[in-house]
Amino acid sequence: MKTKYITKTKELEGLPKASDFKIVEEDIDENLTDGEVLTEAVCISVDPFIRVHPIPPGIPVIGFQVGKVLASKNEKYLKGNLVMHLGGWKTICKVADELCWYRVDNVISSKDITKGVGVVGMPGIAAYFGFLDFCQPKEGETVMVNGCAGAVGSFVGQIAKIKGCKVVGCCGSDEKVAFAKSLGFDEVFNYKTEKSWPEAIKRCAPNGIDCFFDNVGGQLASDIINQMNTRGRIACCGFISTYNSKTPMQALCDTVQPAMVSKQLRMEGFEINEDRFKPRYPEGVKQMSQWFKEGKIKVRETVTEGFENTPKAFIGMLSGDNIGKAVVRVN
Repeated sequence: MKTKYITKTKELEGLPKASDFKIVEEDIDENLTDGEVLTEAVCISVDPFIRVHPIPPGIPVIGFQVGKVLASKNEKYLKGNLVMHLGGWKTICKVADELCWYRVDNVISSKDITKGVGVVGMPGIAAYFGFLDFCQPKEGETVMVNGCAGAVGSFVGQIAKIKGCKVVGCCGSDEKVAFAKSLGFDEVFNYKTEKSWPEAIKRCAPNGIDCFFDNVGGQLASDIINQMNTRGRIACCGFISTYNSKTPMQALCDTVQPAMVSKQLRMEGFEINEDRFKPRYPEGVKQMSQWFKEGKIKVRETVTEGFENTPKAFIGMLSGDNIGKAVVRVN
């Protein structure tokens, strides 16, 4: 059996280019060891974390996908099942049990299969645990989300509304502002057109910010932190503002630490594939799928067709071309 995978041609510098990737075809050993499944990609997720993940050229690019099981030595996933797993940018994968997250067709209908890498995939689970565990929102509090029109940010904002919070967001285009407001965000500003970020934050959150879910980092995050209320909570999910930077990151301690100390703020970073979350994945999948089915969480996707266009979808996502979840439909 043949498989195709996408690899980097060289280490990435700045915003990736199409020439930074190539497709490789090779034979795949169909013999499975205990716990493994052989799957065929149905849809592939392109996510910001891939940009900074240390995968060298020549190795398949890392990433989540929904795959249809072709053969199995894992009693949890039988032939014909759909599985969400960390198989990378690859058409046919042999995947060990520890890289399989859950059976998609148990929680999502066939017409919504791309949601398997979105609302009930890594972005949805990151939004669920990252926001609720670290921000611990209380009804009536003000929540700030940057990158609010992306996959994780849009889910966080909607979870915050479910929990009875006022939700403020920022994103990079007027179209994205309109999208966020359609999801129920109370106030949203376009950070690319505002003359002063501190003034925009104060206008949208005049009573300060209690919870901040940070997908972006950089100066904008510092400006938000400086307008937080006493004993506010910050969940650090990403720092996409620096992913494509060719210059070293600037230390922001002098602008952040005074607020951290004087307001007794709590900040914690996380990665959703940590061991502390893995036993709880079923909880997150169950709740996010329930909210989705009930219409309490709305989903928008930017879908690219064709495995060969995965790098194009990835570059577009890093350029801010997507609204909501960026996903590639393979077949």
